[in-house]
Amino acid sequence: MSVWLRSLNVNSLNRLKMLLQSEIRNNPEEIIERMKVRNIDVTETVEKIIAIDKRKREVQTRFENNQHAIKESSKIIGELFKSGKQAEANELREKTGSQKEDNKLLHEEISRLEEELLEFMYQIPNLPHESVPAGHDDSDNVEIVVWGEKPTLEIAEPHWEIAKNLNLIDWELGVKITGAGFPVYRSQGARLQRGLVQFFLDRAVENGYEEINPPLLINEASGYGTGQLPDKDGQMYHTERDHLYLLPTAEVPVTNIYRDTIVKEADLPKKNTAFSPCFRREAGSYGKDVRGLNRLHQFEKVEILQVAHPNESYKILDTMVEHVKGLLESLELHYRVVRLCGGDLGFAAAITYDFEVWSAAQEMWLEVSSVSNFEAFQANRMKCRYKDAEGKNQLVHTLNGSAMALPRIMAAVLENNQTKDGINIPKALIPFVGFDKIKKK
Repeated sequence: MSVWLRSLNVNSLNRLKMLLQSEIRNNPEEIIERMKVRNIDVTETVEKIIAIDKRKREVQTRFENNQHAIKESSKIIGELFKSGKQAEANELREKTGSQKEDNKLLHEEISRLEEELLEFMYQIPNLPHESVPAGHDDSDNVEIVVWGEKPTLEIAEPHWEIAKNLNLIDWELGVKITGAGFPVYRSQGARLQRGLVQFFLDRAVENGYEEINPPLLINEASGYGTGQLPDKDGQMYHTERDHLYLLPTAEVPVTNIYRDTIVKEADLPKKNTAFSPCFRREAGSYGKDVRGLNRLHQFEKVEILQVAHPNESYKILDTMVEHVKGLLESLELHYRVVRLCGGDLGFAAAITYDFEVWSAAQEMWLEVSSVSNFEAFQANRMKCRYKDAEGKNQLVHTLNGSAMALPRIMAAVLENNQTKDGINIPKALIPFVGFDKIKKK
């Protein structure tokens, strides 16, 4: 049992109870059917949740009946003592004491069932949006739009060779200092990295996002709040002594700004952007597609995030997609947008659009951004709400997008702009890096 889950009290479970009442208890067949789009059979989990919930409600009823009886008996005991009927009063007091002991055990069982219920409920991913296609993996994703054309190159070296030959990235030094998957950026490579970060952040701020500089460590509550825990526990770096996690993405700390808050309806949407290193173990990753910058344990990313009114979240999703399109077009990168199928959809997402850029030297698409609407899934976990016109608390919707992940963007910039005498820098980036070409020596 996790430390954070163990610390939850009954009041902290209200939002998950609402989900249980409205979704699982009343429509178990619909939940099971919709999860088939994800290629997940949640029948056993749903049945366990319903059985635990039924048992909990039975125990809760016994507990409440006992509480009522104890309260009534206390009044009668007082009246018996006043009237001098001590023997009857003592007999009733003994019975009441037995009921109190019984209730102590019932309360312990309720707490245990609450914890068990919560753990099973945390195993169920978000319900996919009705537009999400069924499918097993990325081969079943649906291409939505393609922009630009594949570049024609004079020379086609992969980015790991370019970066090594031009002293932009030192792969061996990263292995020496830390291990594989932790590259060291040098000279113009470091400046290109920094320039990309500044470019992405400035564009986000220009579009109304408030910049946040978040902590790089998160607690367990934050991981559960956004859905990384327990789903991605094995992929996250964990500091056992302090029981903290290195953040896998700035989405986690920034979204958790709104945990246990009630946002004013008039203040929606809330828009934030953040840059951070990201840390992922990437356990089990292997093969030709993990070379160079394609897959790392530490990488940099700029995030955009919105906390939105439920009626506006899909319009906002479209604006976030357009924002990422604008970044890629400014960098003159040939890209496509795909709608993820159910089998490729992240645990917390209701719908996700992936952006992929063409790697001219590797002749393959590289994912550089994911833009997702989580609907009320994260808000439900975090208790993030707004007060509607009738004064009732309602769950917000949360949305998140990579704008953008740097490693594969840098890979595409290096590969797609290479010439015999060096790397041409996209015009939009020149003011941010201070040079228009990385020249071969």
